[in-house]
Amino acid sequence: MAETFKIMFVCTGNTCRSPMAEGSLRKLLENRNIKGIDIFSSGTAAASGFPATIYAIEACRIWEADITGHRSRPLTPELIEQADLIITMTSSHYYEVIRLVPEARDKTFLIKDYPEPGCGGEGIADPIGGSLDMYNQTFLEIGEELGRILPYIIEAAERRKGI
Repeated sequence: MAETFKIMFVCTGNTCRSPMAEGSLRKLLENRNIKGIDIFSSGTAAASGFPATIYAIEACRIWEADITGHRSRPLTPELIEQADLIITMTSSHYYEVIRLVPEARDKTFLIKDYPEPGCGGEGIADPIGGSLDMYNQTFLEIGEELGRILPYIIEAAERRKGI
């Protein structure tokens, strides 16, 4: 049996963007019956154990993605080392991953740049403290990017882990 391909999304507090991306990608893969990919998330300034925000949970319902069980966790070198692919929401998240584990540069990408290396593109704005409409907008922006990069994710998983 092939080893699981592990993808980590990174944002700031791990209660909005990265849990929405995690839940959305999980749903996209489930809808296509793709197995062998493990998805998790963390935050560069996250505390441990907090749920996703109510609006993040609500926004994910657009795709019937359930993130009610999500609990925040801080970005650590151990999580970085576990991941096969790291996708960040902004360039500051990208640089924090690289600061913690410089060797992770080849597997770390800004969501809007993936699969291109580096992080020259724009990030996804943090909706924290905003309205449900703002969260829905952020969710749709993340969803659009996930739709664009899904073939690259599947290809990377197949190439690295033989799933």
